[in-house]
Amino acid sequence: MLSQPRKVKFRKQFRGKMRGLSKGNIIAFGDFGLKCMGRTWVTPNQIEAGRRAISHNTKRKAKVWIRIFTDKPITEKGAGAPLGAGKGDVKGYVAVVKPGRIVYEISGVPEDIARNALRIAGSKMPFKTKIVSRE
Repeated sequence: MLSQPRKVKFRKQFRGKMRGLSKGNIIAFGDFGLKCMGRTWVTPNQIEAGRRAISHNTKRKAKVWIRIFTDKPITEKGAGAPLGAGKGDVKGYVAVVKPGRIVYEISGVPEDIARNALRIAGSKMPFKTKIVSRE
């Protein structure tokens, strides 16, 4: 499972805006990719669920690249914390995903198996997806 970054400059971040389109929008490593069509935060559990779906449906024959990483800290205040008590503790990390981002890439399997595996992995994601190929 994906974990938190080894080292960060600042422990806590602002929530930020998710405007614009993604820069990671070309297939760089594999033959087929799963492209994000929405914008959201993706948790490590969701990324792992998609990866497991791909490896299960390709019977571990495919080479898989995960093109996103959970590097944004998310904070949450304690249950009984009063208002004005400052920013909460880090609860976990998420990946910010914008439209056009390639989330997974695979190669080493036939096209029909690759498309089926990516379709199932796309159903695990919290946004609409599209399957793209290198050509």
